[in-house]
Amino acid sequence: MKNTDLNSARENKADEFYTQLTDIEKEMVNYKDHFKNKVILCNCDDPRLSNFFKYFALNFNFFGLKKLISVCYKNQDFDLFSQNDCEKAVYVEYTGSEKDHIPTNDELEIKELKGDGDFRSKECIELLKQSDIVITNPPFSLFREYVAQLMKYEKKFIILGNINAITYKEVFPLIQENKLWLGQSIHSGDREFGVPDNYPLKASGFRIDDDGKKFIRVKGVRWFSNLDYKDRHENLILYETYTPEKYPKYDNYDAIEVSKTSEIPNDYSGWMGVPITFLDKYNPDQFEIIGIAKRGAGDPSLKSKVYTKADYPNYSDLNATPVLIKNGELRNTYPRILIRKK
Repeated sequence: MKNTDLNSARENKADEFYTQLTDIEKEMVNYKDHFKNKVILCNCDDPRLSNFFKYFALNFNFFGLKKLISVCYKNQDFDLFSQNDCEKAVYVEYTGSEKDHIPTNDELEIKELKGDGDFRSKECIELLKQSDIVITNPPFSLFREYVAQLMKYEKKFIILGNINAITYKEVFPLIQENKLWLGQSIHSGDREFGVPDNYPLKASGFRIDDDGKKFIRVKGVRWFSNLDYKDRHENLILYETYTPEKYPKYDNYDAIEVSKTSEIPNDYSGWMGVPITFLDKYNPDQFEIIGIAKRGAGDPSLKSKVYTKADYPNYSDLNATPVLIKNGELRNTYPRILIRKK
């Protein structure tokens, strides 16, 4: 799915993407020790359809869960997060059974909400307060608000989002302060999501299976969490040696350009600008995050130079990201995370 497709989804609030069971399973196994005696909330999930609900119901006793809550949002104008012909938003509070299995609709006590089930509603906030860990695929278009709510109520969470959320001014400070980080199982590539029958297949990557179910592929998907896991503390092995020729210094930041995480030099102790995908390998015991070099998200005081209109016709563009001098010309790079070795 192209970025333009994601932008279109945000504009039209077409966020009804259904996470695949295999993607959920690969991530959740890293947090087994966190789940015992906990209340799990999936607050963007129809319990009759959601693979999040199915996964935790199927592993309820295995994880030793206390309760599983699943909430279905029902937009009053069109279906969002629910392919069922229901007139009301619903939720389920599941306390397990003797034998782990995926419960049928007849086994579930499906309760109606007074409102539409929006995670910001009073009813849903009350369910949030009851929970220990929130696990879901929230609407990409509301990611900032969703994370802000989780932090406000001091909840643990494992949620899906787009990697570009790293650069949001509301999200990056949480990463820098070690209050939020990327999950373990998705480090590159795209992921496939199910979509409702009425979803327009305009994305560049899509398919319809033998049963007529629609799927699209979305680039840049990552898990975001504040639950720790073992692999996060493994050192990144550094093979490269610093030379000024290979690692040029920015014109507007006191840092060197490292265009690939795998090329971080092992013998450089100063500031380095690395791609945002560095966070896939970030070990907080090995590196310190200084800030982000991106207008609107980063600390302006980190800059060593600010371009002015009097001297540079394209001063606004130059002030947006780190700048390198190439063949005597000033050229922007992509947004960079500024780091140094501990």
